[in-house]
Amino acid sequence: MAPLPDFAGLAIFAKVVELRSFAAAASELALSKATVSKAVTRLEKRLGARLFNRTSRRLALTDAGQKLSERAARLLADGEAAESEALAQSVSPRGLVRLAVPMSFGIMTVAPILPAFLQQYPDVSIDLHLSDAMVDLIGEGFDAALRIATLPDSSLIARRLCSIPRYTVASPAYLKRHGRPTHPMQLAEHKCLGYAYLSTAGVWHYRNAAGEQVSVRPAGPLRVNNGEALLPALLAGLAIADLPEFVVGDAIAAGKVEVILKGWKQTEGSLHLVTPSTGPRPARVEALTDFLISHFRKAKKK
Repeated sequence: MAPLPDFAGLAIFAKVVELRSFAAAASELALSKATVSKAVTRLEKRLGARLFNRTSRRLALTDAGQKLSERAARLLADGEAAESEALAQSVSPRGLVRLAVPMSFGIMTVAPILPAFLQQYPDVSIDLHLSDAMVDLIGEGFDAALRIATLPDSSLIARRLCSIPRYTVASPAYLKRHGRPTHPMQLAEHKCLGYAYLSTAGVWHYRNAAGEQVSVRPAGPLRVNNGEALLPALLAGLAIADLPEFVVGDAIAAGKVEVILKGWKQTEGSLHLVTPSTGPRPARVEALTDFLISHFRKAKKK
């Protein structure tokens, strides 16, 4: 592989040409005059040509220096422009944020609040990725994610926003035909609906007020990779399901399904805001994460 161009030397050379003085270039770049002189000498050795004719009173470009000066000036200008643009994005929210969110939660809860954010920050755009699969934030280039789980230790920064209650439910028709379980172990005698991305790998964990803990591995006629897809089978009375409140809350309120095992609770998941831990975050990412934190923490208090 060929060595990279001497970008620093070219930029310093362009500044010397612009100001027609090694001393003035050193002052503007906050470098010593010796550092500026060495950079130009290094560039001359690399190119095999003198760039300046130096006298005690005058600094003049050689033919080689004249030919190089325009491109070096353009390089310096492009570098300054790129740095200014990046700095502006780090100070003022601007640009694209890639956000990964579980599908049903994203559609029901996140998408409805994004217009308020986009109106507040008109120079920011959002790429909303909806999937219940656990995405690789760093490998897939995401700026942040919302995750509903009990999170393992990782190199990511996770902030808990609120709890996500879960309910074990069945339709009145199912309970009439098959009876109402009163203990989690009785779920083994019933048909249950499965969720592929359950953080506990197909096992439902329960605890009661007395501290008793029970784990069951339910089975049934349907397993899906999105919780909302279980609702038709649940409402049709085919089986029992365990679902988060944001999916099944309306059906409970409407009496379409009933909460069972009321003396027991599944291990409660939480909503986390997850971000990579590497380096400072641009203002656009900070703005969106602050917005999400504020929204869900306020919602938790209601």
